Amino acid sequence: MFRMNRSSLTALCAVAVVGGASTTLGAGAADAHVSANAPTLTQGGYGVVTFVVPNESDTAATTALTVTLPRLKSARPEMINGWKAEVAKDPKTSEATSITWTALPGTSGVPVGQFGQFRVAGGPFPEKKTVELPAVQTYADGQKVNWNQPTKSNGDEPDHPAPTLTLPVGTGGHGGHGESSAEDADDSSDSTARWLGGAGLAVGVMGVAFGLVASRRRRVGGHA
Repeated sequence: MFRMNRSSLTALCAVAVVGGASTTLGAGAADAHVSANAPTLTQGGYGVVTFVVPNESDTAATTALTVTLPRLKSARPEMINGWKAEVAKDPKTSEATSITWTALPGTSGVPVGQFGQFRVAGGPFPEKKTVELPAVQTYADGQKVNWNQPTKSNGDEPDHPAPTLTLPVGTGGHGGHGESSAEDADDSSDSTARWLGGAGLAVGVMGVAFGLVASRRRRVGGHA
């Protein structure tokens, strides 16, 4: 009887985690709304915000996204191939007030039936439980969709809800102020990516092992 050792069990757990993450991401894209998430961000702190941008058009690609920022002292967009990012700042205070991602000429933007992800690291974010980040999505045919409607008083979602973050209270006082929080968030994301990559490698190795065992059994059975 073939017995699964601890290493094989760990690999299978990795498969479950990766599969769950894929399912969650797919569900978010299926909502068809521009949304924002920042798992490591706290009130008054620095962190990385990811905007998920589904393409709702049947004929045109998404070619630009503009997001209003809550006057951040620091806002650093992630580099994305095929896109340029511009941060608008208040000339008097140098606070970041918005960020615009634009598809470069000759690139596909976010094609029909797909979605894109845009990230920015910055802060400090307001010391509020919820922070709205209104966005404007622009398509190649000139159509613009404003994602700026607040949640209704009865809790129902509007037709074009503004991307909204729900922020917990930080443990370091004032939400954990300090630009190092953004770096920690990046390090956390990088560590997660490396872990998932290692999990994928382990799954591949386990598949080869299963194949070798099955092949050996067939050879033994053929000579019995």
